[in-house]
Amino acid sequence: MPYLETSDSTEIYYTDWGTGAPVVLIHGWPLNSDMWEKQANYLAENGLRVICYDRRGFGRSEQTWDGYDYDTLASDLNDLMEALDLRAATLIGFSMGGGEIVRYLSKFGQQRVAKAVLISAVPPFLLQTADNPEGVESKVFEDIEKNILKDRPAFLHSFAQKFFGRTTLNHTVSEQVLDWSTSMGMIGSLRATLQSAASWATTDFRQEMQALDLPVRIIHGTSDATVPLEVSGARSARLLPNSTLSEYNGEPHGLFLTAADRLNEELLEFITGGATPTGRPEELHVGNYATSARQL
Repeated sequence: MPYLETSDSTEIYYTDWGTGAPVVLIHGWPLNSDMWEKQANYLAENGLRVICYDRRGFGRSEQTWDGYDYDTLASDLNDLMEALDLRAATLIGFSMGGGEIVRYLSKFGQQRVAKAVLISAVPPFLLQTADNPEGVESKVFEDIEKNILKDRPAFLHSFAQKFFGRTTLNHTVSEQVLDWSTSMGMIGSLRATLQSAASWATTDFRQEMQALDLPVRIIHGTSDATVPLEVSGARSARLLPNSTLSEYNGEPHGLFLTAADRLNEELLEFITGGATPTGRPEELHVGNYATSARQL
């Protein structure tokens, strides 16, 4: 399995699929890069080079004690970009991963990046404070920490239901997907889970976002009960000078699965500008299925 060593000697697991323009997928909390399987497979099949990695403390990456602040996490992303010498890349961040993109661009610059996508992302600032009255009350985050410490598997299973908007009457995903999501969360260390939650809940990205002038697509579900559209995506669209907001009506936080086909097509269109990627195989694509033209 491929690993890279970061500047503080942490081993980070990553995958590198396909050829063509590079795309880096940054996963959300408390999952790992496996969450991207539908997007990574689709984008690589359609002629792009797709890199996914597990955030430190999660998945197959090293479980460090410290380093779950956004400065360190952005440094890890920079180490990946430099180690693979990625240029004109598109960065795609889901939920917590959107914060890594903002901090990386503001700290390390835009030289290696052409575009960015924020999906159900936490910026600009979730926590309710005196100068951020529209944010989420601190008790919500305190309860998350308390419930993780009390019974982490039970919390993760309950969190997954809200995450995917699954109810008794609305089966947006299967019970097996809930189990899969819970298992991904349990692979991460308890320390990483708690420390990362504190970072995405309390980090203020508002000022640095206003200086980012590269093209950004913001994608958010209108029924996101985990990171509400009004608190995050809609506000990010107002702060980022060169952004467009794409609202997915009725979709929950985990729209990477509940609206996978629509998301995949929108990502490909945004990355390529509607052009055929140079690394794309000679295949006829219908929906999510590919058939070799030589077999027709």
